[in-house]
Amino acid sequence: MSTPSSAQPPGGERYFVGVDVGTGSARAGLFDLSGRMLASGKRDISLFREPGAMVEQSSTEIWAAVCASVREAVEKAGIAPESVAGIGFDATCSLVVLGDGGKPLPVGPSENPERDIIVWMDHRAVDQVERINAGGYDVLRYVGGIISPEMETPKLLWLKENRPAVFDAAWQFFDLADFLTWRATGDLARSTCTVTCKWTYLAHEKRWDPGYFHGIGLGVLADEDFARIGQRVVEPGTPLGEGLTETAAAELGLVAGIPVGAGMIDAHAGGIGTVGVDGPPENNLGYVFGTSSCTMTSTHEPVFVPGVWGPYFSAMVPGMWLNEGGQSAAGAAIEQLLSFHPASSEAAALAKTRGLSLPVLLAELASEKAGTLSDVASLADGLHVVPEFLGNRAPFADPHARAAIVGLGMERDLDNLVALYIAGLCGIGYGLRQIIDAQAMAGAPIDKIVISGGAGQLDLVRQLLADATGRPLLATRAEEPVLLGAAILGSVAGGAFPDVRAAMAALSATDRAYEPAGGETLALHARRYTAFQRLQAVARDIR
Repeated sequence: MSTPSSAQPPGGERYFVGVDVGTGSARAGLFDLSGRMLASGKRDISLFREPGAMVEQSSTEIWAAVCASVREAVEKAGIAPESVAGIGFDATCSLVVLGDGGKPLPVGPSENPERDIIVWMDHRAVDQVERINAGGYDVLRYVGGIISPEMETPKLLWLKENRPAVFDAAWQFFDLADFLTWRATGDLARSTCTVTCKWTYLAHEKRWDPGYFHGIGLGVLADEDFARIGQRVVEPGTPLGEGLTETAAAELGLVAGIPVGAGMIDAHAGGIGTVGVDGPPENNLGYVFGTSSCTMTSTHEPVFVPGVWGPYFSAMVPGMWLNEGGQSAAGAAIEQLLSFHPASSEAAALAKTRGLSLPVLLAELASEKAGTLSDVASLADGLHVVPEFLGNRAPFADPHARAAIVGLGMERDLDNLVALYIAGLCGIGYGLRQIIDAQAMAGAPIDKIVISGGAGQLDLVRQLLADATGRPLLATRAEEPVLLGAAILGSVAGGAFPDVRAAMAALSATDRAYEPAGGETLALHARRYTAFQRLQAVARDIR
């Protein structure tokens, strides 16, 4: 296919659209060339749960939500669609299954073809994971030694074994970000980011490993020369096809031919929207704190960290290796934790009357009670939480791990709910510290944490994470760094910058820094971190 030329609207400023599809919503942001977001749009998307840890979505609904969000953002900004000079997409690492002509196929027992996505958090493939990991395949070295049920080849194997008719009828298996760029351009190219991080593509060798696919029972994909999972793999931001197709442009309310950049996984888009601030990327750990959390660490040479995904070549910052850790439940873990408490309904009602979310209310109450942000951990005295409700993604790669809570009494009041909230946040922080320590021991130390994601926007959360990890934490100027990361891909595709690194340097900036506290606060977190590790180990031993 031909490569679209740089879109330069005559006589006016160029703007770029970033689209982010998360677990619960699709969002679009419109950015100018300074990295400032002029407007955004958002639409919720449905999540369908089935027994057996099955979680599904609809690609049809998601594309409609994307189109509505882009239209809303452009309309709010009051700019002409002709002035949009590039668009980039990011999405959760969910598996989209399409039949002939791009028609959706049912991936679960509902038999509803509209439910054609196995969501990233779906853990139906645990049995397949255990069999794959027992094989000791060389590609597993590049996923921390142990593949996760959140990755795509175990899910593909589950489909082949449990829904063979659907597997056989599938025309394409897409990572969600690659589905979006295909839907926008008609180009079947896959992103280095998606297939390297979630599909076992060896980007440093620019190849798939046929032996792995034959070994695990997916040899048919290799025999087809990988036509259904990606024969052409390109770096994020690479312009695709001839830009927006006429059909996609009409649906998005934009102009046909606008350059579209190859996409990324959502957390990785947050990474390129953040790790370029305040020094070289290798000094900064990108921490995307949302429903789940991801940690992004860039190195010049490959670093193998047991239990941490990667090293992946050119999966985030072009030409650098990426180690990806994280927590399968982060913001979702806090939500789950709070739901158990007798005062949660009272607190939710109070939050509603004040026009706040429950976490914001609890953060305000905690700040009032503690006095200073670095004193809030003392509110959780005697209460400890290991918030692994959905397993341990890193550094233990243990999908069977579960949450542990110690220290609950008979209290039923708001103060105790606040204490539980703080204890849960401490647990998130200690899990992050564990990943940082494991990477440092393996040869990938970091100096600073750069945060993004909706669950990490509160000052209290940021300071608590800095104190719990003992690392300075930076917040970026961009209110929506994940959307900025997606827009960066569109700006590179549109020719505004020569490459992703140049765009990162130009569009990312620090807004605020949070230094870890010393003295008694430092000692308190050291004691609590030791308790966290002991409780985590006991939970693992008794299981």
